[in-house]
Amino acid sequence: MFNRTGRQAASALASLSLLTGCGLLPDENGEDGRRITVGTTSEPSTLDPAASWDNSWELFRNVFQTLLSFPTNSSYPQPDAARNCAFADPNANRVFRCTLREGLTFSNGYKLDAKAVKHSFDRIRAINVQGGPAGLLESLDRVETTGDNVVTFRLKKPDATFPFILATPAMSIVDPAEYPADKLREDGKVSGSGPYALTSYTPGSKADLVQNSSYKGFADRRNKGVTIQYFKDSAVLFDALKKRKIDVIYRGLTSEDVVELEQKKPENEDLQLVETVGADIRYLVFNPTDPAVGQLAVRKAIAQVVNRDALVAKVYQGTAEPLYSMVPKGIASHATSFFDQFGEPDTAKARALLLAEGITEPVPLTLWYTTDRYGSGTAAEFKEIKRQLEASGLFEVTLHGKPWKDFQAGYTKGRYPAFGRGWFPDFPDPDNFIAPFVGKNNALSTPYESDEITQELLPQSRKVSDRGAVTRQFERAQEIFVEDVRLLPLWQGKLYVAAGEDIGGGERALDPQTVMQMWELNRKASW
Repeated sequence: MFNRTGRQAASALASLSLLTGCGLLPDENGEDGRRITVGTTSEPSTLDPAASWDNSWELFRNVFQTLLSFPTNSSYPQPDAARNCAFADPNANRVFRCTLREGLTFSNGYKLDAKAVKHSFDRIRAINVQGGPAGLLESLDRVETTGDNVVTFRLKKPDATFPFILATPAMSIVDPAEYPADKLREDGKVSGSGPYALTSYTPGSKADLVQNSSYKGFADRRNKGVTIQYFKDSAVLFDALKKRKIDVIYRGLTSEDVVELEQKKPENEDLQLVETVGADIRYLVFNPTDPAVGQLAVRKAIAQVVNRDALVAKVYQGTAEPLYSMVPKGIASHATSFFDQFGEPDTAKARALLLAEGITEPVPLTLWYTTDRYGSGTAAEFKEIKRQLEASGLFEVTLHGKPWKDFQAGYTKGRYPAFGRGWFPDFPDPDNFIAPFVGKNNALSTPYESDEITQELLPQSRKVSDRGAVTRQFERAQEIFVEDVRLLPLWQGKLYVAAGEDIGGGERALDPQTVMQMWELNRKASW
């Protein structure tokens, strides 16, 4: 297997801490494999991996396989559909080879072989969905097969992060017979080789998963099946848990919900809470084509005014912390670059920045956010940002919120001057908090050209397998983000899993990508 250093940060992401309740540790003598219902506000935007660079991965991880993956408590990828993988040229990091497990099949009974793997990667790049996962494969030159079971990835340039990219659900292996080479699958069905098979899916409502009888991989399934229910509103989601209409919540708890569970009120005595060391972040994106935020002085003035401490205190009540870099705490090379540059919020300094460019009137700003992707707290967050900006007297702010699918369609077409996004890591490495946001085909569909980052810093860092030895490159990249203010980090969150006291496995269910592995959840037969 490939060597991976810098494991401490990854291990921190994989670790979980029990906050309340005493029942999440599995009772090995009392597990009950009955179906479990998980509630979330994070609905898939697509069922086709070639189109997704978002939280659709939560479903993909459970119904598809990748060559490599992150088993519970792992700090680097391990074989999944592959029997083994390694760089064939460890000193150059340009040839990566995997040998598949024997006898793999998709849930429809069709054979999963090296040709299917090649097809899966080739179609991602051929379809090249805007804002999709093709951006993760920019270092890939071609995929070659040898016989039925050997796949070789030849890279255009050294890329020590490539094994981690292979472990993302975006690289899910799909059936060539049902997933066209040049377009997305559109029949609303899924054919994967993961731990579960998708038996039914109703957009906006639910997905039903049952054990995939042909699965061959590392997952030890502790339940017979899972139903994922999708909610638009966090209050309705939390109420469903309290009324035991669902068993588990992942993504969608508000800060008020978390505080209520931590207080262990009598009506919640049969509920428990797990906290993860989070690497999810929230930030603003500025579109350089907009007349207002296209001006660097305006972006700098916004950065000078926004009060992260007040935002976190008022809206998130200790369930998040201020963030001054796109690379969060817990990830190697984290810095506080925005604080170093702008310091504490200061209206006078912001006004001076605008006056220096001849801007004397309040600047009209339009901020967009999604109403249902990250939970109901997002609306309160943007109201607080609006309040802060307008209180300075320097801005006049209009807010617009849309459901995720409409919101996504808008920002991918460049319609929004400024908008809020969240980022959950593809893999626990600083590269994944820099590379996705720069270049023509970045994850935000808002071109951000930075030759120093894309042509110098990232290539330099990807030659080095020891990720602890590339701090200089990533600290410089963060400085560039501050100089350009094309992205404005706001806060870093903690992730929570809430569940009934009869549910075990919550402390094992989140991998280092903060994707829920549903197979770890179990219902205890006794308490």
